[in-house]
Amino acid sequence: MSIEVNNESGRTVDERALLDVARYALNRMRIHPLAELSVIVVDADAMEQLHRQWMDLPGPTDVMSFPMDELRPPSKDEEEPPQGLLGDIVLCPEVAERQGAAAPTQHSMDEELHLLTVHGVLHLLGYDHEEPSEKAEMFGLQAAIVEGWRAEQGLEGPSPAPTTVS
Repeated sequence: MSIEVNNESGRTVDERALLDVARYALNRMRIHPLAELSVIVVDADAMEQLHRQWMDLPGPTDVMSFPMDELRPPSKDEEEPPQGLLGDIVLCPEVAERQGAAAPTQHSMDEELHLLTVHGVLHLLGYDHEEPSEKAEMFGLQAAIVEGWRAEQGLEGPSPAPTTVS
């Protein structure tokens, strides 16, 4: 899998962990090993500009996803998933830090960024949370992926509760 992480935020983030959690999520979702993903970490001003340009909403948000080839997890009948460009995930550590601190299970900016990376991957794969049933499915899958990755990494404690509304 080709995953590129580019930190343009001016903040220190654990880029290796973002790469690892994205890879784990894509493997868990059975995405083709030659799929390509880009994760870009930006400051609040850049995120606000993207949020206004693409969503016509004010202020910075936590995560945005820009799908390319509309790859989807393969069905049980498919022997091999299609390959292609998954797309871009844009993260904002400033918003992630605030959300992690405000969450019922307070957690670090990096833990929130792990959660947001998985959230972004799921959006790229066609998951959404507009309807209650969609939200239950997506957030359940998101929690399972983050929890599985944390266990694989030997990280202690519960997984951060979903705080994202993007």
